[in-house]
Amino acid sequence: MGKKNWIEFDNYENKSEETAKVDTFTKRSKINISKQKKGKKGKTITLIKGLGTEDEILLKELLKKLKVFCGTGGTLIDSNIQLQGDMVWKSIEFLRKEGFHNL
Repeated sequence: MGKKNWIEFDNYENKSEETAKVDTFTKRSKINISKQKKGKKGKTITLIKGLGTEDEILLKELLKKLKVFCGTGGTLIDSNIQLQGDMVWKSIEFLRKEGFHNL
């Protein structure tokens, strides 16, 4: 049923693709989360290593979700995630919700 200039569609195909992407992470690998001082003025960053994939697209999607959850900035360098500030506990909480249990 459609109206003028109105197209209806369902998102079930996109949701199944999204869950398939999340399953490509090796959730058994050991993930290291630490905080470090970095830069000239000694700003604190949170460093997340060992996510178990080299796929840059998946890591960027995870980084985007993580930045929104923590409410901070961040970047992806050499398949490691760097978040601004001391976000160790928030990142652990987020990764556990996403299904990573080897923290």
